Amino acid sequence: MNSKYYIPARSAELPFTVDVTPESAGWAESSLQVVELDDSQSIELATGGTEVMILPLSGGGRIDCDGQTFELSRRKSVFDGPADMVYVGIDQTYTLSGEGRFAICGARAARSFPNRRVAAADVPVELRGAGNCSRQVHNFGTATTFEADSLIACEVITPGGNWSSYPAHKHEENTDVETQLEEIYYFEIDDSPAGTPGFGYHRVYGTVQHPIEVLEEVRSGDVVLVPHGYHGPSIAAPGHHMYYLNVMAGSGPNRAWLICDDPNHTWLRGSWEHQEIDPRLPMGSPSGQGV
Repeated sequence: MNSKYYIPARSAELPFTVDVTPESAGWAESSLQVVELDDSQSIELATGGTEVMILPLSGGGRIDCDGQTFELSRRKSVFDGPADMVYVGIDQTYTLSGEGRFAICGARAARSFPNRRVAAADVPVELRGAGNCSRQVHNFGTATTFEADSLIACEVITPGGNWSSYPAHKHEENTDVETQLEEIYYFEIDDSPAGTPGFGYHRVYGTVQHPIEVLEEVRSGDVVLVPHGYHGPSIAAPGHHMYYLNVMAGSGPNRAWLICDDPNHTWLRGSWEHQEIDPRLPMGSPSGQGV
């Protein structure tokens, strides 16, 4: 049974396949659009009070804004390593042109930062977890790697059969150990070696004081919203690698990703010390790796 926090693939008005706004999500900050362009097609967009990070999910193109041109090199798929990313600040109009599928991650912002490009080769790649909790993180727009006003974004690849976003964790209030962040999960699932389409599962649950209950089967193009609550695991079905794009922003004074684990599951992190990272990682052509 689908919850109101699940948005099925291709439910937006073309050329967008995903169009999550703060208004449609029922929250205040985070947004995500996914646009598909045919060869030589272009679309003009305005940022208004939103800062954006734009990257190709597949294909390539360019961004023209304020007399500058930023290239988005071609990426075969989301499983082909990191992508170029272009940041466009508030109160600007830009043109996205090219061929492929592009993600436009957004968050409402108050400060203006310069437009700029991060090359795929410069995206920090982290191998997180171990054993069947191993996953690969592309930190192109996280708070510790890229300067922005409020937007935080990254990509995660989970090999088939593995659990990701685990231990379950939350970021729903502003404290010394946690930041309030609205989060969008956008999924793509790799076909099996036989060419059959794949699937996975994603879980969100709350507390007695702040309840939420989501358990969704996800396929390529699906979105799950996380307004609050513990979220995880994201489970990749055996034989099908899972990708998700995380877009986050919140109301706090500091741009930071501070989380609290579900206390029932946090012990799991200690078990990783005695396990190897999944040998299928890294996937694609990552620029490096960290722990």
